[in-house]
Amino acid sequence: MTVTLEDIREAEQLIAPHIVKTPLVHLHPLDQILGTQVYVKLENMQNTHAFKIRGAMNKILRLTNEEKENGIVASSSGNHGQAVAFAAKKLGIHATIVIPETATQFKINAIRQHGAEVVFSTVEDRFKVTRELSDKFNYTIIPPFDDPHITAGQGTIGLEILDEHFDAVIVPVSGGGLIGGISTALKESGFSGKIIGAEPESLPRYSESLKNGRRTKVPTAPTIADALVVNEPGKINFPVVQKYVDECVTVSDSAMQHAQKLLLTEGKILSEVSSCIGIAAVLEGTLKFKPDEKICFIISGGNLSLNQLNFLEN
Repeated sequence: MTVTLEDIREAEQLIAPHIVKTPLVHLHPLDQILGTQVYVKLENMQNTHAFKIRGAMNKILRLTNEEKENGIVASSSGNHGQAVAFAAKKLGIHATIVIPETATQFKINAIRQHGAEVVFSTVEDRFKVTRELSDKFNYTIIPPFDDPHITAGQGTIGLEILDEHFDAVIVPVSGGGLIGGISTALKESGFSGKIIGAEPESLPRYSESLKNGRRTKVPTAPTIADALVVNEPGKINFPVVQKYVDECVTVSDSAMQHAQKLLLTEGKILSEVSSCIGIAAVLEGTLKFKPDEKICFIISGGNLSLNQLNFLEN
């Protein structure tokens, strides 16, 4: 199923009572540092402190009464799981979240606080475990990215930035639901600027896939960007990225950490390191823009604890 602009507009209406229209802010202190006009779309201020609630809510609100009664299951490195747990609690649905053993304790606790059951697995086996639980208990799977309703929900971010002219929008990339939805919303609305994806250099799944002209699975590898650990593009999202996204770049862990510190100390914005990947790409020199260009960075989440801010001591 291809996601359309109409699907995204429909999602916007459906989820409106359950989400926040997040701020879009010009961070003047970062202009000189990055050499361009820096705007940030602050999804770290969203309900559950990440963009994931948009897609999760759009999917869950469409379940039948029988599906709601049977319960739902999702695989997540943290933010999607928290969004699903939040939505399930609000709608009175039992939720089980399959989460990698490498997930931060902060995100695990947040999921449990919303009343969801947590099941641990390896990163490689998380989708397999999710399918097994679905088969055993007749749960409906709420995918983290490779689903048209999920993509349409994430695309509502694109609708919220249309009123401002941007020369480029930079989006963190993992499975591709976020960039797939945003690029569809923007390009099908006549957006003439560039849409650029940014992903960890240790997991260049979209960079490799675009180069090869087909979905390419890369080896699982560690990265500080714990929200960007998928190692293969989604089936639904990859053709969209091929069609609408101008470029996908890779970014080092050290640059992301530098960007997170910069965003906090100079921009006064607390965000996950994964969310800072676009700013990191500019700091690293991978992306370069002119001083008069207006660039929108999607700050996709802010779920982190204070003990994760030890970089401030450096």
